[in-house]
Amino acid sequence: MIQKSKHIYCLFLVFVGFSVLAQNTSWQAAPFEVVNSNCKTFKTTQYAHVFSGSKHNIVRIAPELQGLTGVELPLESYKNGTNTPLKLKFREPVQVLIGVFQEKDNADYRQLNNAKLVLENGLTITGLPPVNVYAISYSKGTHIINPEGKGLFVILGVVKASEKLVSRNAEFPDGKLWNPTFIVEGFSDEKPLFEVIGGENKPVIDEGFSGTEGIQGGFEGGRVVKVGDTYHMFPTERAGEVGVEMYYDRVKTKIGHWTSKDAIHWKRESTILQASGTYAITEDDNPMNDRRAAIWSYMPVFNEKANKWYGYYLAYTVHKEIQPNHSFGRIWRCESTIEGINGIAGPYKDTGIIIEPGLDSEPWEGRQGVASFFPYKVGDKYLGFYSGAFPFQSWADYPKKSGKGWFVGLAESNSLEGPWSRIKDGSNPIKSMHPFFVENPIVSQLPNGLYIAVFDGGPDGWGHHLPNMMAYSLSADGKNWSEAHYLPIETKVNKWWDIMRTPLCLIPEGNDVYTIVYNAIDLKKRFHPTGMVKLKLNKEVMESRLKELK
Repeated sequence: MIQKSKHIYCLFLVFVGFSVLAQNTSWQAAPFEVVNSNCKTFKTTQYAHVFSGSKHNIVRIAPELQGLTGVELPLESYKNGTNTPLKLKFREPVQVLIGVFQEKDNADYRQLNNAKLVLENGLTITGLPPVNVYAISYSKGTHIINPEGKGLFVILGVVKASEKLVSRNAEFPDGKLWNPTFIVEGFSDEKPLFEVIGGENKPVIDEGFSGTEGIQGGFEGGRVVKVGDTYHMFPTERAGEVGVEMYYDRVKTKIGHWTSKDAIHWKRESTILQASGTYAITEDDNPMNDRRAAIWSYMPVFNEKANKWYGYYLAYTVHKEIQPNHSFGRIWRCESTIEGINGIAGPYKDTGIIIEPGLDSEPWEGRQGVASFFPYKVGDKYLGFYSGAFPFQSWADYPKKSGKGWFVGLAESNSLEGPWSRIKDGSNPIKSMHPFFVENPIVSQLPNGLYIAVFDGGPDGWGHHLPNMMAYSLSADGKNWSEAHYLPIETKVNKWWDIMRTPLCLIPEGNDVYTIVYNAIDLKKRFHPTGMVKLKLNKEVMESRLKELK
């Protein structure tokens, strides 16, 4: 009797499993034609920009909708009711899937009647309220798709009349948590500057690989450069300690030197720098504290005039209780003791601090202080991106009352050696790239002279609602930077990560192909791996962007 009951229960679980699986697989699309010549279609997937002339895009989507074909409506005319009615032509009876934004107090958003609710909270669109998805039946022929009332809606797909649409609540969050909206390369109305053409479908360095012994937490930040046929990587190794929780992997760090011939197979060569891991004894920026408790973000730059490699890196004070535990960052410069381009392997000697918290700091630099630095040449002088994080609203908040925000500003100098001065013309922090998250920018130039910065575009995790992609920004003069465009590399590379972090390079390989080595996080493991992806530059778009920015 017990065995029979268990057998029936198992069959029941299998049946339920099949039911759940069935309702969570893509609905079968039906063909249709857009009669309105001014409306384009889009593939209903993550990152799709759903309205023309806007940056609203899908960041969460029910699997039932995945891969259907939607219609890109003009945002403003549909929102204010001045639109030309949408006409669609069907070859057979169909069900049209319409997303309605759930904001009852705003008349701009539609209330849809005489339709079947099939997905409550069925997707998330950046900057817009929660979306309920309804199905409306239409016969074969041409129809005006005009849901009742004035306001905005979205056409998400057309499915066969015979498709069984099982209703459920997908429980996706409010799109207004993602603010502002953002441009995803290849999904917006703009032609993409880069096409993702492939890369490795798994990490190129992961836990257990040769050279990772003693590195508890993996990698984050740094730079990769190519000298001749060899890639040189200088990552931050989150060494940590056995038996100490993973949050503190961020403290006892190393700067390693790794080499590769293909950016895939890597060999660890040496340790360039080692942090002390010693915790602060006071909560303020006090010289009693060890100011090199954590070392991060090593940026090698070759100085042709000096015929040496210079390394710029970040050293933190670390407090065990106050978050962020990285505090009062300072940027050091070191230089290779061996002259020439092949001196990149070091050894390196420190030459001192080039920029630090002080009387010329600004509150936006925050408790984290100068959180990264990257110098680049503009004309006959140098500019350098420097970062700040966990800002103070005013100096009255110092040293513990910090807010959230990850910003960059520019410093200037007549030489790579310095002295470096923060630019004080009111342009810092630079919010044109993103209003509150830009981290670890690395600058190079495209073939037409455009400056390009690649950087960490911010996590969609840990309570943040950010793009979760690497990003780039462009500048014609090296000082004024464009709005960020984000790189959805998982469209061509298997997504082995949960949280995307930092690009370490944008290396030209010839034939308009570029290599990015990057760090990312798989939340199933403590170790943060390293990946690699290839991009193809569109020169026509590059030239048009230069004209736009001049």
